[in-house]
Amino acid sequence: MQNLLDFDAQQLTVWFAEQGEKPFRAKQVLRWIYKAGESDFDAMSDLAISLREKLKQIACVQAPSVIREELASDGTRKWLLDVGTGNAVETVYIPEEDRGTLCVSTQAGCALDCAFCSTGKQGFNRNLSTAEIIGQVWWANHELGKDSAADRANGSAAPCQGRYGNWPVTNVVLMGMGEPLLNFENTVSALRLMLDDNAYGLSRRRVTVSTSGVVPAMDRLREECPVALAISLHAPNDALRNELVPINQKYPLHELMAACRRYLEKAPRDFVTFEYVMLAGVNDSVQHARELIQLVRDVPCKFNLIPFNPFPQSPYQRSDMPTVLRFRDALMQAGIVTTIRKVRGDDIAAACGQLAGQVQDRTKRTHRMMEASL
Repeated sequence: MQNLLDFDAQQLTVWFAEQGEKPFRAKQVLRWIYKAGESDFDAMSDLAISLREKLKQIACVQAPSVIREELASDGTRKWLLDVGTGNAVETVYIPEEDRGTLCVSTQAGCALDCAFCSTGKQGFNRNLSTAEIIGQVWWANHELGKDSAADRANGSAAPCQGRYGNWPVTNVVLMGMGEPLLNFENTVSALRLMLDDNAYGLSRRRVTVSTSGVVPAMDRLREECPVALAISLHAPNDALRNELVPINQKYPLHELMAACRRYLEKAPRDFVTFEYVMLAGVNDSVQHARELIQLVRDVPCKFNLIPFNPFPQSPYQRSDMPTVLRFRDALMQAGIVTTIRKVRGDDIAAACGQLAGQVQDRTKRTHRMMEASL
């Protein structure tokens, strides 16, 4: 059975042609799947009955199934989604007054092994398919749409309802488990569905890809599907970033900054967001801030300072607020827009750097770490 969530619009058009069907059928089915949130071919009333019967025999609309849902005290929701062969990934929904942001995973685990990230510490199994990536958005809209419908039935307004139709998800960030640009093809197919007017129709400014700095893939993304860009920076110099973000050893900071400047030539926003996790006594001094100012002097940017979110066996501590404020003020005095990310969902381990899921580690990293600790 062909899962139609695996196809973006162009791929679905080709598939329908291979089945002897007209190209416009792809647009019809896209609208049913994404705008109506429909998975039952019988409900797709503007399709010929013969086509509906045919689709039931050869195709399906199947998002990853939910193993567990958790609700934080601040309204953040986290779903653990089954992606097969003993692997599960986590997806997080963050409701706010004027938006609903979904944090989406792109890999089962992560191979980059950033020092402060829970996901990276459990190793890597595989890339997620397009269906498994866009299926997280489909599931969240489907599930949260039930709440929106209930709110409307009770006479209360659904959060975020109206700007992008009836769906609560108005913004998507690829900041969940995995490095999106190391799963390039499937990530871009999912991005195209998020942007397609016959699917979710989100603005490029409302879809963000976060990368640790895979420079060649950043250049490809600029050409093929430029969306908002966030860089997991976390250090102002190569020596420290080599330790915290090991991919820096392959793509050092001067190459990363050059790639950011190139990306901005076609980006939907006129700045790059630099994410910077604040680690007590490691990267949080005013001197580190001064180094950052020099590093990004030719890159239009803003900084998002992220309080470190602890996880078991982590050697790091969260910077205290006076330290964070001094760091922020140093950047802002240099004319760099700087925000401090509000911690959301940390009571259900849904905050930045805490996503872990369940991963059958093919790298054997977890086993090696256990041996080293004995």
